[in-house]
Amino acid sequence: MKKVDKEVADAYFRTRTILIVIFLSIGFLVSFGVVAFAEFFSQFKFLGVEFHYYMGSQGAVVIFILCLFLNAVLSDNVDKKFGIDDDANASISSGKTVDH
Repeated sequence: MKKVDKEVADAYFRTRTILIVIFLSIGFLVSFGVVAFAEFFSQFKFLGVEFHYYMGSQGAVVIFILCLFLNAVLSDNVDKKFGIDDDANASISSGKTVDH
């Protein structure tokens, strides 16, 4: 396994942490923010129902699943950017394994 510089490891950890915080914040806002402002959002309709009702019944779950998918795609891109992907690891180790 390739050794990674501390600055690169810190930048990788910082980037991954920022992504997690952003997506959890979005999940929190769509779950609780819409409920907190339900009276305001009741003036909007989505798919024939009031927006706050839709978000409480399905919308928050749909957005949370989209956040999970986007997090996976962006995390793969971050891994490749920092040289942490399966192909790079296989080429570095050349099939060698380490017994502990």
